[in-house]
Amino acid sequence: MRFRRLALIASASALALSLATAVRAEAEVAAGPYLAARVASAHSDYREAATYYTQALARDPSNALLLESAILAQLGLGEIQRAVPVATAMLGSGRESQVADLVLLVDLAKRGEFDAALERLEAGTTVGPLVEGLFRAWAELGRGQMSEAQTAFDEVTEVQGLELFGAYHKALALASVGDFEGADAILAGEAAGPLSLTRRGVIAHAEVLSQLERNPAAIELIDKAFGNEPDPTLEAMRAQLEAGEMLPFTVVTSPADGMAELFHSLAGALSGEATDVFTLVYARLGEYLRPDHVDAILLVAALLESQDQYDLATVSYNRIPRDDPAYPVAELGRAEALIAADRMDAAIEALQQLAKSYPDQEVISATLGDVLRRAERYEEAIGAYDAAIALFGEESAGQWPVYYARGICHERQNRHDSAEADMRKALELQPDQPQVLNYLGYSFLEQGRNFDEALAMIESAVAARPEDGYIVDSLAWAYYRLGRYAEAVAPMERAVELMPVDAVVNDHLGDVYWSVGRKREAEFQWSRALSFADDSSEADADRIRRKLEIGLDAVLAAEGAAPLAVSQNAD
Repeated sequence: MRFRRLALIASASALALSLATAVRAEAEVAAGPYLAARVASAHSDYREAATYYTQALARDPSNALLLESAILAQLGLGEIQRAVPVATAMLGSGRESQVADLVLLVDLAKRGEFDAALERLEAGTTVGPLVEGLFRAWAELGRGQMSEAQTAFDEVTEVQGLELFGAYHKALALASVGDFEGADAILAGEAAGPLSLTRRGVIAHAEVLSQLERNPAAIELIDKAFGNEPDPTLEAMRAQLEAGEMLPFTVVTSPADGMAELFHSLAGALSGEATDVFTLVYARLGEYLRPDHVDAILLVAALLESQDQYDLATVSYNRIPRDDPAYPVAELGRAEALIAADRMDAAIEALQQLAKSYPDQEVISATLGDVLRRAERYEEAIGAYDAAIALFGEESAGQWPVYYARGICHERQNRHDSAEADMRKALELQPDQPQVLNYLGYSFLEQGRNFDEALAMIESAVAARPEDGYIVDSLAWAYYRLGRYAEAVAPMERAVELMPVDAVVNDHLGDVYWSVGRKREAEFQWSRALSFADDSSEADADRIRRKLEIGLDAVLAAEGAAPLAVSQNAD
């Protein structure tokens, strides 16, 4: 279903008010905790922001900016119940806030007080046409008024731009009360025209078809929508369907679930289109209404990661139960969050445990290999890649990255024959892959062999990715290693343009300049390279210092390397 445009219509007015409120009220707020809270909010540090906004409210409890900002901070944390009294205070003081309205409506729905929720809507609460219309429909269903609920769903479908959204939710409502024939008619496009279903929509329709004892049709639907895409949840569903089991309808089991589906859909549609904090608001509301909504939890975790809130993301990933098919996906996400939080050892431990629990999933072993490689634990990484490759069935182009990564590990361990074999296997699976061509070609240059093949490989890589600074640097370095110094100048200068603060590329340009007799420029580039070097490349930095002191020719001689060819250019 094309949710994106619909979601933006619904949310544009609903959450823009927060920014307007902030502009009007900022001048009225005292410094101190407020400024600290603003800094925390700017960094999406919801925990700190909530603490400081609470302190600021103690001094100025009626300030609209503080009230709404405190609500947003608590929502970011997922502490909806703590946001409720703040929202109550804000609206009770006569202030307007659609965020506060949303919080109170959702809390009433969570507690099953659908009459009270509808009364709030009747009293003039406005949360946007889509949210208001579908919330009203689900609330009517919560009151046991199915006919009124269907009327409300139909009213949403009559709003231009919201037709498909309203039809989809009506289908979920029908299925939730056992009318699977009616739900199938809508989801199949027979009642209101074709629906372009999301992943959740396909799951819903597959469950409906299974309830109608049409398992083969459900399998066909899944295969047509997702083909061979790896998805543990869909794979588990497919296995049950093939075994002849009847799938229960789980997408929506109650009116509150329907509302959760509404907010989750909005968050998914807004992701990448709206400010992350407001997208997170919808995702958190959906999660609050249905705490076991795995997709909502994963979306919350992903949004928190995108805001660099790795500890909070880890907490969300930890909420996925071990017996859920999505548990491995959640653990992979948790590992990435741990890595981003500079907790590499914890990430490796999590992945090692996951690999033990799921020894038949190649993606887990391959991911463990990638993380071990990043930690420069190459021997262990090779073992993980071996496990992944052992699980490969029929060869496919998508397997090349694993061979490529294992080849890198072999190369770092100076096992050049094994590295070359893996790289060539990767190229067999994915011919002309630029990364592999560049890495293998550059490796040949560094090993002092296969120069002609190395140059041909790197030239092909540059042709495929002319804006990749690393690959352009490799081409220039190939010319340099072949003694074709004048030809090396232009591509090396281009590499520096593409990667102006890279220490290695600037160092290489210095060597190239020196080789053509442009010694003052060479010294300038070496000085630049030295300024960009970090602690992890101290040996390289020492070599650059020696070049600045005694020149490249003397350094090469001291290293026992072949001297440079005589250049006709000098300055």
